[in-house]
Amino acid sequence: MKIVVLDGYTLNPGDLSWSELEKSGECTVYDRTPIEDTDEIAARIGSAQIVFTNKTPITAAVLERCPNIEYIGVLATGYNVVDIKKAAKLGITVTNIPTYGTAAVGQFAIALLLEICHHIGSHDKAVHEGRWEHNADWCFWDYPLIELAGKTTGIIGYGRIGQTTGRIAQALGMNVLAYDKVQDPALESETCRYTELDELFAVSDVIALHCPLFPGTKEIINRSSIAKMKDGVIIINNSRGPLIQEQDLADALNSGKVAAAGLDVVSTEPIRGDNPLLGAKNCIITPHISWAPKESRQRLMDIAVNNLRAFLEGDPVNEVKAI
Repeated sequence: MKIVVLDGYTLNPGDLSWSELEKSGECTVYDRTPIEDTDEIAARIGSAQIVFTNKTPITAAVLERCPNIEYIGVLATGYNVVDIKKAAKLGITVTNIPTYGTAAVGQFAIALLLEICHHIGSHDKAVHEGRWEHNADWCFWDYPLIELAGKTTGIIGYGRIGQTTGRIAQALGMNVLAYDKVQDPALESETCRYTELDELFAVSDVIALHCPLFPGTKEIINRSSIAKMKDGVIIINNSRGPLIQEQDLADALNSGKVAAAGLDVVSTEPIRGDNPLLGAKNCIITPHISWAPKESRQRLMDIAVNNLRAFLEGDPVNEVKAI
């Protein structure tokens, strides 16, 4: 049994082990594979029956050139890098990793929000540059500081990650408005309730995006929806970059309609130098790292190994079906 991992570096830059995966067959791990080079992708897969990918695309053209593939394991939750319909026609099982990063991503959403509220990094830098030592007063701050207790956060997408963010927000004394097509009344309380989008936009002091990227959610944050929001709203996105129309958000940040944004994702990754958010006011951008604590990556690795073992035993789990 030949196993190929096309782009293993982001999952395991050296602090984890591939040893459990290697128990299932002859395993070749590439740190990276050129994502636009179909010939190279097909060549690296070669005669392998098992293929793991994170962001390297497995297109119809690749599948046609690699007839031995029986199983594709996506090392992420999103599986749009695989031509699912073509794989189904060829009888190839495809799995993903649906729940590995729930705690980490929810935690990171709040970390972005807290950085906006307190600018801890900037104030730490100021202290190390000597500004406190030579300050006339016993304290100083360079930005307005924000207390979250009593404010309202609107969470678009109230699945596992949205609920995690919601619980932390409530622990900080915030009220939660949740928008999701699938609703669980048991989650509602004095500090959390479901609502429609227009109310969420109008009432929320903070808006956090935790929804999947579908045609109906693409650019859900745009000029029109921003116009419905409170002046001075804060927007957090560590879900999917294309949920935001980036020029519209940049314009709103520069005008002050949106007070600040905390983003861990953008529409094209790695970010391009011409992304309008790079020059926008009060915009924190981190390089898609919400998912990346070691604990979360180890969980991902463990689930990937278990997915493969279940497939080899004839009872696949976390299987992605063509729609």
